[in-house]
Amino acid sequence: MFAGMDFKVSKLEELPAVAASLVKNFPSERLFFFFGEMGAGKTTFIKELCSVLGVKDEVSSPTYSIVNEYYSDKGKVYHFDFYRLKTETEALDMGYEEYFYEGSYCLVEWPEKIKSLWPSQYVRVDLSVGDDDERLLLAVIVK
Repeated sequence: MFAGMDFKVSKLEELPAVAASLVKNFPSERLFFFFGEMGAGKTTFIKELCSVLGVKDEVSSPTYSIVNEYYSDKGKVYHFDFYRLKTETEALDMGYEEYFYEGSYCLVEWPEKIKSLWPSQYVRVDLSVGDDDERLLLAVIVK
């Protein structure tokens, strides 16, 4: 079953509204998997999403730490970047299940690195670069 939304973003100033729309359109979802090539804007969009969720901390890519934990008006927010993982075992060793199934927001970059560990339901967010350097965003619930 799929329910979704799509946006074309021409300016960075549009990102807060798109992030707010994502939260509004998927109010009960907590797992968001972000797909896109390097430079498509995953981290930039996640920063805006964290802002919408009420995160006051500085949001940065967890490329080396694998996961950053933030506190927000809506509870904990975990930001994952699995780009540097060499095997899925590394995600198992870090206890990804505790994060994914605790009920907090989990924003995951490079989820394709842990494909066999995906939960049965999550929001898939695809980001791509369109004409004139605009960003295209498509979000769907995968069940």
